[in-house]
Amino acid sequence: MTLSHAMQAMEITEPGGPDVLHPVTLPVPVPGHGQIILRLAYAGVNRPDALQRAGSYAPPPSASPLPGLEGSGTVVATGPGVSRWQIGDKVCALLPGGGYAEYAACAEAHALPVPEGLSLREAACLPETCFTVWSNVVMRGGLRAGERFLVHGGSSGIGVTAVQIARALGARVFATAGNEEKCRAVEALGAERCFNYHDSDFVAEMTALGGADLILDMVGGPYLPRNVKALADDGRLVQIAFLQGPKVELNFAEMMVRRLTLTGSTLRPQSDAAKARIAAELEQHLWPLIAKGAVKVVIDSEFPLDQAPAAHWRLESSGHIGKIVLKVEGGA
Repeated sequence: MTLSHAMQAMEITEPGGPDVLHPVTLPVPVPGHGQIILRLAYAGVNRPDALQRAGSYAPPPSASPLPGLEGSGTVVATGPGVSRWQIGDKVCALLPGGGYAEYAACAEAHALPVPEGLSLREAACLPETCFTVWSNVVMRGGLRAGERFLVHGGSSGIGVTAVQIARALGARVFATAGNEEKCRAVEALGAERCFNYHDSDFVAEMTALGGADLILDMVGGPYLPRNVKALADDGRLVQIAFLQGPKVELNFAEMMVRRLTLTGSTLRPQSDAAKARIAAELEQHLWPLIAKGAVKVVIDSEFPLDQAPAAHWRLESSGHIGKIVLKVEGGA
């Protein structure tokens, strides 16, 4: 297969709002040791993309400066040391960056087969969200069957994935969302209750149920002390983002007296080896659940690559339910 020398991409011209995303022509990346090059068909749109665009989430030094942390497509080149994938294979992959382009490079071990029965469009929505949810809810949070699990932002890409994974693992699932339409959508995916945070107090609701054994939160700020109060004794809080800020006054005596665990992680800075371990867990445990329909991809909307600014406006409106995806014309 002959590779193009140039590709179309969307770059961040300066820190700012969605309109700082502009089309650009760039050289096609060259695979390094253990890397593959994908001709992308679709790319997922995620909150970290918007944070990078705004100038508050810099990519690692070795990563592409282009946004985009997940995508699906066809392997078109392999670097030295690659053994699993061959040219022509269809995969989805966690990317270190560079997803808003026709071609992207990634580590061989961070690519996964497209789950049986899924399209490339659906598969593009899996990596970033599934890596994040599985590593934090299952590997770090230790969710077990029968436990009460609460996820904030239940209608987001992370939320709809977390709800379904927790339900498939046998947990009792609860969530928060911003309106009744979103709450009903989340409950349809398997949540026992979804609390509208404009007119419900999730602390009181969860306390009445005995408290949450595990909470997954990306809000932060004033939610931090409320999450602690909403936990059951021996409960765990896993933090994955701080949409309302990382700093708050918190009484840690309650953590000690009630034996609480407060933890969290970010995915992008982790080592290639750590991400490879997560990928192996996904393929072994989650991909079969997806193939049999126990966990489904929920897509809110699709935009062409050159309309990435519109996709970001949609993301930041918080009106979406599920994932937002870019169609990459070069990978169609």
